[in-house]
Order: sequence, then C-alpha cells, then structure tokens
Amino acid sequence: MDIGTRQDAILDLLRAQGAVGVDELAQQFGLTAQTIRNDLRDLSDRGLLRRTHGGARRVESVTNREYADRRKHRGREKEQMGALAATLIPDNCSVALNIGTSTEQVARALVDHSGLVVLSNNINIINLLIGAKCRELILAGGSVRQEDGAIVGEDAVEFISRYKVDFAVIGASALDADGAVLDFDAREVSVARAILKNSRTRILVCDSSKFDRTAPVRICDIGDLDYVVTDTPPPPAFYDVARKRETEVLTLDRWETRDTEDI
Repeated sequence: MDIGTRQDAILDLLRAQGAVGVDELAQQFGLTAQTIRNDLRDLSDRGLLRRTHGGARRVESVTNREYADRRKHRGREKEQMGALAATLIPDNCSVALNIGTSTEQVARALVDHSGLVVLSNNINIINLLIGAKCRELILAGGSVRQEDGAIVGEDAVEFISRYKVDFAVIGASALDADGAVLDFDAREVSVARAILKNSRTRILVCDSSKFDRTAPVRICDIGDLDYVVTDTPPPPAFYDVARKRETEVLTLDRWETRDTEDI
C-alpha cells in the first residue's frame, strides 16, 4: 500500500471512529509506530486531522456550520457561559460584542444590567437588548451578512475604531492547543481584531467543542486576552499557555463550585 492510499485509509478510520491510536494503526498496517507518526504529522499539517498524545482525532470541518444549527449546538452550555461572562461586566460601563451564538448568550445575560453602552456588529445582539436598561445601543455600520446578521467589512472596522470600550466580548470558531484563536471569515476577523484593539478588558467566550475544530484565519493569541470563558477544562497544553500568558481561564464547573462555597 502506497503512502497516499494508506493516509486515505487513516482518514476513513477517523471519519468512522472519531479517533485513532498510533499503536493500533501500526498493527493494522504492519508498519512501525514512527511511520504512522509521520503519516499523522503530514495529515495534521494539511489540516485533515488533529494530533493527540498517542494518536489523532477527527476535525469537524474547515467550513462553518449554518448559524441556526450553531445556535442549537451546546445551547445549554452557551447559556451558562453567557451568564458566567456577564458576571465579569459591571453596571454603568461600555462593552463591545461581536457576531456569534455565544456572544448572543452573553447579551441575554446582560439584559438586567443597567447603564450599559453596548457596541456591536451583531444585529441579533442589538435586537436582544432593545427595551433593556442600557444607556445606549450602538450598531456598527457596514455590509450585512444576511445568513447571520453580522456587519462585516472595512466600514465596520473603521466604525468600531472610533470607540474605546471598557470590555470586549468575542467568540471564535476554533481554538488551537498552542493558544491560537481562529475563525473562518477574514472580514469577520478584522472586526473582532478592531473590537479587541479598542477595549480595556478582553473576554473570549467559546465552548470546548472548538478545540475539535480547525479554521484558517487567526484572530489573536490567548495572551491578547484577559479571560477565556468555556464550559469544561481545556486541553492541558492550552491551559499551560494561558497560565504563562497570565490569561485567566474560567470554566462552568469551577464557577458552580465557587457559587456553592459562597452560599
């Protein structure tokens, strides 16, 4: 079996099983473990799988989910993450939120805050907060992406750059163990970068499934953030990078434990 055929077979196994181990592949193909590791490294470099200790796991896709489907995905966890992120944001401050189903849940959790100035390129977020106790709602100008209500492009970047807010809340489509925060659409990434650049405290809200995905465009690195809010503990390598860069990782289990201890 040549290299290409073998690597195709490895990808078929990943699609069927979700994960594979070096030792089992070496036994199945009658090859050394080092040869299999070389295959996995090559496939990982091409973005076709994600390497793990002792093997590899499947990446979901390099294309984004439909927005309505993404709203349903881990909906309960996103609601809880939104509530957790909202505890970091006090009344009477300014906050910018970008497009995303997780940032929408943060907006829902901010409904009872008072005196907020909210800036967003997400039409859904502004609609959620109409009638709340906000002091002002500001919708960025620019081209509207019809599938999800995002306002993207250079006009939106220029608009956001006129402001300086107390808090930025962004989402992302994928997270790498080395601390890279990634997304699919370069126009959307430009807006996210503008929001981060023009804020004092920076919060990323992402569920743990984003560690199983890959995306091609870098938003930032974890060291550019003050907080990462997620549902379950991230991979050890990601957590180690966060600790070295002095970025605080908040997970739902720790938050629930803390709340219980405070009672």
